[in-house]
Amino acid sequence: MNYLRRRLSDSTFISNLPNGYMTDLQRPDPSPPPPAAPAKSPTAGPTPPATSPNPERKAQPAQSSGAGFFSSITNVVKQTAASAGLVEQTTVTTPKKFKILLVIDEPQQEWAKLFRGKKVQGDYDIKVEQAEFNEINIVAHANGTCNVDMQVLRNGTKVVRSFKPDFVLIRQHAFSMTQNEDFRNLIIGLQYGGIPSINSLESIYNLCDKPWAFAQLISTYKKLGAEKFPLIEQTFYPNYKEMVTMPTFPVVVKIGHAHSGIGKVKVDNHSKFQDIASVVALTQTYTTTEPLIDSKYDIRIQKIDNDYKVYMRTSISGNWKTNTGSAMLEQVAMTDRYKLWVDTCSEIFGGLDICAVKAIHGKDGKDYITEVVGSSMPLVGEHQAEDRQLIADMVLVKMNQLAEKPPANPPQRPTTIQPSQNGGAKDLVAELTTKPGAGRPPQGWHNSKPQVQTEAAPQAQGEPSAQPQSETPFQNPVKAWSHEGQPPVEQESTEEKTRAHPQLNKSQSLSSAFGLKETSFFRTASEDVAKAETIRNLRKSFASLFSD
Repeated sequence: MNYLRRRLSDSTFISNLPNGYMTDLQRPDPSPPPPAAPAKSPTAGPTPPATSPNPERKAQPAQSSGAGFFSSITNVVKQTAASAGLVEQTTVTTPKKFKILLVIDEPQQEWAKLFRGKKVQGDYDIKVEQAEFNEINIVAHANGTCNVDMQVLRNGTKVVRSFKPDFVLIRQHAFSMTQNEDFRNLIIGLQYGGIPSINSLESIYNLCDKPWAFAQLISTYKKLGAEKFPLIEQTFYPNYKEMVTMPTFPVVVKIGHAHSGIGKVKVDNHSKFQDIASVVALTQTYTTTEPLIDSKYDIRIQKIDNDYKVYMRTSISGNWKTNTGSAMLEQVAMTDRYKLWVDTCSEIFGGLDICAVKAIHGKDGKDYITEVVGSSMPLVGEHQAEDRQLIADMVLVKMNQLAEKPPANPPQRPTTIQPSQNGGAKDLVAELTTKPGAGRPPQGWHNSKPQVQTEAAPQAQGEPSAQPQSETPFQNPVKAWSHEGQPPVEQESTEEKTRAHPQLNKSQSLSSAFGLKETSFFRTASEDVAKAETIRNLRKSFASLFSD
């Protein structure tokens, strides 16, 4: 202790210390204030001798300097141990204050305004990232993480971001027959990363091809019948080679029947149908045919959560394509018939939160259901702002429901353990895992007390007689049943191994002294006792050191 005092009082030792070490000792001592001169009274006698200052005030700086000395030593020890990796450094992580909502839609629709001021579970703000399919890239991992890279142009400025979405709202078609408009790989990436969405990613992927969705409508038609669910007749040709059977004319041929298909042509006779078949051969895609309906108006029934609206569109230009030219759109009353259609179609592919059913009302007074559309349906009519608010409210409800659910713990991967080089141990483990009925006592082993055998297991031929301690993965005794119904064979205990390897005691003492984590899978009572004894010895050593 005297050596430490002399060493620390040396000015050269203090000056050579790095910055930040023992700052209390490097700080210069404050200069004492000048003593105040006592005022002389004219009537007073001789001035009394100056009294010494308060002893308690003198002891206070000494006490603070001593506390600063020990605190400096403590900080140096902590910093050195942390830099050497002997002590775990606790990292302070700030909690996540927002949830990221990815909206895939055209930039004309500003969804960020609808979620401004909204919160999830009252704690998390909603940060909206909006882009189109052609502006994002996705990288997903099997552990459930999904990174989205976004490059968008906002007011002439290129904005590049990378984030992990917590929810996704898809308001754009994921597949189109137009060149470079197939974004189904991005839907797969979101599904791979496990990102929740509206509608579900499974339904969005299944609705990419309209004939695939029409096949689901066929099953509904067979279940409800033609009266309740009047589905239009349709024929599917996978390629041009099958377009040899002649339908009833006139027909409408849809080439590549997806969103923004390659073409839609009205065919009146057989010769034109053969000409269309040659065109389909160039496109190398599928084709559907439907009978031409002399329509009076089109019907569109949409459902957003529990809100229903029906619109009627009447062509003014007189074109057989009612979606081209001039048309008049008006909202009509909701009927039970229309509600049955949309409710039934919303149950396909696991459920559709946002969907619309399109139908044609012919001049013959009959209705014909043509297709179903998912969350990518365009909003029409005078209530588009109200419909967007309904979608935003539904997204907020879904995000709150997901936040209430406890996070599912991912399954733990099995730990690969290298087997021991001991041939006898390998035979015992193989017997336990391969023998039928392993783990059960053999016949005749009922209530008799097991006797521990001290025989070592037979060694494999060609193996060394002694194995190093580091190659033994387990330190606990391993027991196994023998073929003759004898008691289990116990391997060499940990205490005997410790006595045989004195170097192991030193490593255990060092790990116990510095509080290192256990690297083995099992801990024995002898290790805990050794650890406690080492700590007590260290305390006695420090007490004797500083007691001088």
